[in-house]
Amino acid sequence: MNRQFVVFPLADELYGIDIQQVMRIEKMLPLTRVPNAPPFVIGVCNLRGRVVPVIDLKRRLALPSRPNENAKIIISSIGSKVVGMTIDSTVDVSTIQTEEIEPSPALVTGIDTQFIQGVAKLSNRLLIILDVERILSVDQLNVLNDMG
Repeated sequence: MNRQFVVFPLADELYGIDIQQVMRIEKMLPLTRVPNAPPFVIGVCNLRGRVVPVIDLKRRLALPSRPNENAKIIISSIGSKVVGMTIDSTVDVSTIQTEEIEPSPALVTGIDTQFIQGVAKLSNRLLIILDVERILSVDQLNVLNDMG
């Protein structure tokens, strides 16, 4: 079976999110900061009349984060919740056979392996497939639910 992933770079590695969890990709939108939010929640935006919490994906994954004028926001839908995640830029949509996705080794990069669904070869590079549900998991999602 084939699966499609939105592929993007973060801190010199390639990451992917299942295309079924991606509603759209937007250019950076004006953000309103939210007091007392977790450090990776950078604010909320108005997306066609809907208030959407936005997280800095690099911060969430404990990767070095610096401002980027080409940043984009992946608008992702998990259940009934809609959340934006900042990325440096999009690269592509890639189709990968399910059999080619391997469980993540103990340490792929410096990020917490709980956020990694698996790893696949993409051309001559490795694609780290993220588990969006875990990235927006339990305690953090409760905070985001209150906002969005």
